[in-house]
Amino acid sequence: MTTTTPNHTVTVSGWAAHDTSGKITPYTFKRRENGVNDVTIKILYCGICHTDLHYAKDEWGITKYPVVPGHEIIGVITKTGSDVQGFKEGDRVGVGCMAASCLDCEHCKTDQENYCDKMVLIYNGIFWDGSITYGGYSQLIVADYRYVVHIPESLPMDAAAPLLCAGITVFTPLKDHDLVATPGKKIGVVGLGGLGHLAVKFGKAFGHHVTVISTSPSKEAEAKQRLGADDFIISSNPKQLQDAKRSLDFILDTVSGDHPLLPILELLKVSGTLFLVGAPDKPLQLPAFPLIFGKRAVKGGIIGGIKETQEMLDLCAKYNITSDIEVITPDRINEAIDRLAKNDVRYRFVIDIGAASSV
Repeated sequence: MTTTTPNHTVTVSGWAAHDTSGKITPYTFKRRENGVNDVTIKILYCGICHTDLHYAKDEWGITKYPVVPGHEIIGVITKTGSDVQGFKEGDRVGVGCMAASCLDCEHCKTDQENYCDKMVLIYNGIFWDGSITYGGYSQLIVADYRYVVHIPESLPMDAAAPLLCAGITVFTPLKDHDLVATPGKKIGVVGLGGLGHLAVKFGKAFGHHVTVISTSPSKEAEAKQRLGADDFIISSNPKQLQDAKRSLDFILDTVSGDHPLLPILELLKVSGTLFLVGAPDKPLQLPAFPLIFGKRAVKGGIIGGIKETQEMLDLCAKYNITSDIEVITPDRINEAIDRLAKNDVRYRFVIDIGAASSV
C-alpha cells in the first residue's frame, strides 16, 4: 500500500487530520493525473458529514493518516479524459461517497455499486492503483466519471452538497419501498438532524403523512411549522407512543446514538418496516416480540447507486428540495466539527472551498 503512485503529479491544497486529536490543518498532497476515464473537478463546496468526524478521530479504528475527509463534493469540471461520456468541461457536478467499484459483479451490473465488495470510498480507501484516496476537503479532485453526477441548474451548489450523502441515504429506502411513486402512506422519521430533516422534506414532497419521532420536545415547532411534518411524537412520552401504536406503514430511523427500538417498532402497523440508516457505535437491542406479533421487518442500508443518486438530484430539482445549511470557510472547519459533535447545527455544515482560493 502506498499513499501515491508515480502518476500522482498534480499538487493540491487541502485540509487533513493527522492524528486522533482529529484537528484539521492545511495539507498539500498530490492527486493522480487525469486518466482516460477521469474528470478533473475544481471543488467549490463540500459538506461536513458526521462520518468525517469519526474518521478524523479514528473512532472506528480504520483511519489511514493523514486523512482528507469529505464525501459531499460539488464543483465544476475543468478537464475530461478521452473515454469520458456524458460530461464536458464547465459542467456542474457532484461526487459522493464512492471512488470506484469492480464494475463487474451483480451489484455493479444492477446499479447498486454501493454494495460491491470492492467498492472504494472517496476518502480513506485504497484505489485501483494502490493509492490512498483523499476526499473533498481540498481544492481539486480527479474522479472516474462513472462515479460522478450532474447537479441540476436549479439547485444551489452549496445546499445541494449534503444531498450526495445525507440526501441519497434517506431517498433510497423510500424508493426501495415504493414510497417515491406511490403517495398516501403514513411514514415516521426518527431523529431530526442532517438526515432526518431531508427525510421529512422527501416524505412530504412524495405525498405522505409524515410523523417526526424525537427525544427533543423543542423540535416540534421546527418539524411542523418549517419542515411541514404532520405529527410529532416525543419518544419518551408513554401516552403519545400508546396513542400512535400501529399507526405507521414505514419508519426511517436516522439516529446514530444508542436508543431503544421497542417503542419505535410498536408504532408500526402489521407488516410495517423499520429501516435503519443511522450507525450507532454500539449494537442496538432488537426485541423479538414486536416483530413476531406484528409481522414487522427491520432493515438497513447505505447510500445508493450512481443512477439512483442522479434520479434523486433530478427529483430534488423538480420539488425544490435542498438541505438546510450553514456555510463556513475552511479556517472554521475545526469549529464546525466541534459543533457537529454537539449537534449544534441546523442541519448541515458546508465548506465554501472556493473561498480559500479567492483569498
